[in-house]
Amino acid sequence: MSDFRRVLVLGTGPVSIQLAVTLKNRLNGCVGIVGRQSVRSESFFTALKQNNRFIRADIQNEKHRAMKGECLVDHVFHGYGTITGEWDTLILSVTTDAYIGVLKQIDKQLLQQIKCIVLVSPTFGSNSLIRNYMHGLASDAEIISFSTYLGDTRWMHDRPSNHVITTAVKKKLFIGSTRHPSRNVETLCELYEQLGIALEVMPAPLDAETRNISLYVHPPLFMNDFSLSVIFGEVRTKKYVYKMYPEGPITQYLIRDMLAQWKEITSMIETMNMKGINLLKFMTDDNYPVRLESLSRHDIDNFNELETIHQQYLLYIRYTSLLIDPFSEPDQEGKYFDFSAVPLRTLFVNREGEWDIPRMPKEDYYRIKIIQGIAKYVGSKCPTIDQFIRTYESKIEQAAQAHQGERLSDAFVVRSFAEDLQMICSEIGTRLGIQALN
Repeated sequence: MSDFRRVLVLGTGPVSIQLAVTLKNRLNGCVGIVGRQSVRSESFFTALKQNNRFIRADIQNEKHRAMKGECLVDHVFHGYGTITGEWDTLILSVTTDAYIGVLKQIDKQLLQQIKCIVLVSPTFGSNSLIRNYMHGLASDAEIISFSTYLGDTRWMHDRPSNHVITTAVKKKLFIGSTRHPSRNVETLCELYEQLGIALEVMPAPLDAETRNISLYVHPPLFMNDFSLSVIFGEVRTKKYVYKMYPEGPITQYLIRDMLAQWKEITSMIETMNMKGINLLKFMTDDNYPVRLESLSRHDIDNFNELETIHQQYLLYIRYTSLLIDPFSEPDQEGKYFDFSAVPLRTLFVNREGEWDIPRMPKEDYYRIKIIQGIAKYVGSKCPTIDQFIRTYESKIEQAAQAHQGERLSDAFVVRSFAEDLQMICSEIGTRLGIQALN
């Protein structure tokens, strides 16, 4: 029997609502939601209270109707320290850099009873991090990693409430567990099949965590001078993440760095006795396809064996091919949907009244620092990743200086994430037979 009879979803974002609706309606167990008490979550908790714990998930596209639904949440907890009762499974639906901070707030005796923890959108090393923390509590809970979240879910009316809309759903995801075989993984595979999503079971959680496209494309797209000058308000003209220069950051040099970073991550992964990905194949087959007239099947399948300049050329073609949605219907003027018009978001004042950095690149900073730390630990060089981090950290230091005397979030602080890295590398070291991180 699986451990999804009593499931607690950690986090108060739109993803938590979609997951709670899906788990309640598809698995018919007891489902609770918990989040930290903050200005940001106040309207979320208020909406749940006003609607007597009723939540609703809508869809933008009828082909995703399996995601649609509504239900009553069985339990709602204000603050992680207020959780009571017995729970079989925790679903971590918070940002990866908050995993340990959240778990530390939960009663240790309660955590020791947990049988399974599911990481909805981890980064490389997240499973090792949680496993190490739970081992410290003498827990042998199963830890499951997805490659990423199943789609794109947002608030229905652009503010936290009890109502969300899912606008996009992925066709395929990857999953890995600390247990083999795993009844819980089987249950999740069956569940996702009902949602129309294929789940490929990987040999280990780390393998699943390498299958997150954000690892490979976000740092080069966001941690460059062009994008950061827009994000930090130095350029007032609207610019776009996936457009070519000067409308966006994509140049031959950005593509060069994207390829170099992928090779550095691949080298690190192979040092850990794991198999890397074919970047172009992953981009086209598992994320956004392009027409075969733009990229041939032969070039996609044999990408890893090609010379560096040929690989750069194909990556450049891939991004130019997606300036428009190549599978959309053209309008009367012959224009296709402007697929690449995703604006670079700028600094904003958060609900706590602090200057804050947009989720991209704020969350990517944690991801890439963890990868840098793991690479150093296993003796794998990563000069391109080092450069991305230098560029980003220099910018947040400059911004903190420019906003001196104003309220700033902790996103403006240069971080080492040393505690998380120590825990991650301890697990990786055990697996590879390497001494602990100094």
